Amino acid sequence: MNFTNFQTQIILASQSPRRQELLSNMGLSFATHRSEIDETVPKGVPLEKLAEYLAKCKAEDVARHYGENAVVIGGDTTVLLENKLLEKPQNRTEAFEMLKQLSGKTHEVISAVCVVHNSKTLVCSDIAKVSFEKLQDEEINFYIDKYAPFDKAGGYGIQEWIGCIGINRIEGSFYTVMGLPTHLLWGMLKKIMI
Repeated sequence: MNFTNFQTQIILASQSPRRQELLSNMGLSFATHRSEIDETVPKGVPLEKLAEYLAKCKAEDVARHYGENAVVIGGDTTVLLENKLLEKPQNRTEAFEMLKQLSGKTHEVISAVCVVHNSKTLVCSDIAKVSFEKLQDEEINFYIDKYAPFDKAGGYGIQEWIGCIGINRIEGSFYTVMGLPTHLLWGMLKKIMI
């Protein structure tokens, strides 16, 4: 089955430039539609399931605007350090503190994807473990000043300078760390379109 040419409309429930880049790299044509859900962490959702919960909420929210034939893809990424959630930093100070916490340690990145099509909803997630070298304050400050990572869970993008100079080990998919488990999404699209 050739997914790059199938006739069903694909909608990405996100404005994330990284997720858009990854879908394009997969050879998919798609439109984007930003979800309007409240991303506040709800009580009772385990941190390791939060990304799946939010990805599903985003996809279902956007799917309401389209017919059943459309394929709506939602995604979310969470960063956990020692069972503590590191969200998107709100300012420079928070970004610095997050990167300082990650320095010299291993953390988990959980990226989830949800696909909604013809009243079917599939959701799954992938976990990658990422290890940082010990970062100097000057390196952290340079990264924040040059890349302003305020829209990224955990305060960094692996594909940026900080990933090149600071990450010494990844256990799992690079694309999961980047924000979309593309290998899982491909399998979900094959399953949902057959």
